[in-house]
Amino acid sequence: MTDAKLTYASAGVDIDAAEDSKHRIKRLVESTFTAGARGAFGGFGGMFRVPEGLAKPLLVSSADGVGTKIKVAIEADRHDTIGHCLVNHCVNDILVQGATPLFFLDYVAFGKLIPSVVEGVVAGVSAGCRENGAALVGGETAEMPGVYTPPDYDLAGFIVGVVEEDQVITSAGVRDGDVLVGLASTGLHTNGYSLARRIVSDRLRLGVHDPFPGAGGRSVADVLLAVHRSYLPVLRPVLGQVHAMAHITGGGIPGNLDRALPSHLDAVVETSAWEIPGTFRVLEEAGGVDRAEMYRAFNMGVGMIVITDTAGAAAVRDLATKAGVDNWIIGHTRPGSGRVHLV
Repeated sequence: MTDAKLTYASAGVDIDAAEDSKHRIKRLVESTFTAGARGAFGGFGGMFRVPEGLAKPLLVSSADGVGTKIKVAIEADRHDTIGHCLVNHCVNDILVQGATPLFFLDYVAFGKLIPSVVEGVVAGVSAGCRENGAALVGGETAEMPGVYTPPDYDLAGFIVGVVEEDQVITSAGVRDGDVLVGLASTGLHTNGYSLARRIVSDRLRLGVHDPFPGAGGRSVADVLLAVHRSYLPVLRPVLGQVHAMAHITGGGIPGNLDRALPSHLDAVVETSAWEIPGTFRVLEEAGGVDRAEMYRAFNMGVGMIVITDTAGAAAVRDLATKAGVDNWIIGHTRPGSGRVHLV
């Protein structure tokens, strides 16, 4: 037994590093403040004024993480994109209900807190907030020795948006004969990484800095850390014409499009309507993954599916094309029992 005095630092928690991190991210956080933001950086709770001029505003919230995509960022020592992915993922999740973002909060937990890594992560979160018009009103940076093993850390985000009650988008708006419009993803987005990483490391035997096959010289990190696309800029102007939407995340098209269908209609997805991006084809071949499993694990190049009528589809496609987002008519709805058919 020793009589030496213990400190928080000797237990693995560096308060000085936490203070350094706060000073580094102050300007990043403040760069996201919108007209509704209240209070100053460093408060115990974030404050936001509910927008005026809304008749019956509903708040819509969501929470998510970036899954094992974070392991790619850690291995590549590239931390300034996954925060952006996190925000865009959460924005898309509330967008499918017709909501636009108000504010965002983040949570980052480390085994050993490194201020420069915190700064990188929050730089990405701030970039996502600025892109989508959301204020970063709060968050938490935790150092948890014994729970996370350095250099590992975890990241989560929490978003709140708003929509008029009579403008909420639900499956009730879907009609027989509606059109499915697929909007292109920018890669894997934030799903399927446990399988993708295993294929890359075990089957392709590549590290994060090695060239990814068929990617024009881009590295594994470049391909796998591509920022998850936000569909808010494309879809905000046409939300009134949308019958329903599905954000294609974990579970792929079959596991997400069914969430946008009423119980009396099916969706028929014509998989020949778009060309599967090379990233997915490389993973499929190298991993010997069945095509059906690929559609369950990955988005396969389609990050958002919009269900609407013919006129709405034309409007969505026009805006997407002008924004440089590839898009396709990929199917239709028909009488059924709420199921998705890939043909």
